[in-house]
Amino acid sequence: MKTILNVIWLILCGFWMFLGYMLAGLLLCITIIGIPFGLAAFRIGLYALWPFGKTVVDRRDAGAPSCVGNVLWLILAGWWLALGHVTTGIALCLTIIGIPLGIANFKLIPVSLLPLGKEIVSTDRAAGVHVPQGY
Repeated sequence: MKTILNVIWLILCGFWMFLGYMLAGLLLCITIIGIPFGLAAFRIGLYALWPFGKTVVDRRDAGAPSCVGNVLWLILAGWWLALGHVTTGIALCLTIIGIPLGIANFKLIPVSLLPLGKEIVSTDRAAGVHVPQGY
């Protein structure tokens, strides 16, 4: 089921959100200081491209620098990317088939606003199910 949802997601909004994150990542990587933010944008962009079957968890080793970085991210790129998720989420919720995709868009808003100190993992790994490497 998650593969079907991912394919529909990719066609309706995933590809466009992915492009938005890639553009933000490229712009942020122009300066040396922006490289960590650009890498975060690339990481979330891949998540936004194929989100079903993955989830976001807090990293235990994230500290104060992640908090400060999140404030800068929110100002530089987070606000605009979250706005993209809100608009596409509302548009998708206008149709019955788009409601699960709209809800998924709304679930991406927190990580688009504050990505540092987060890790994207498979839902099986987040639930504690042992998944052999390579799957």
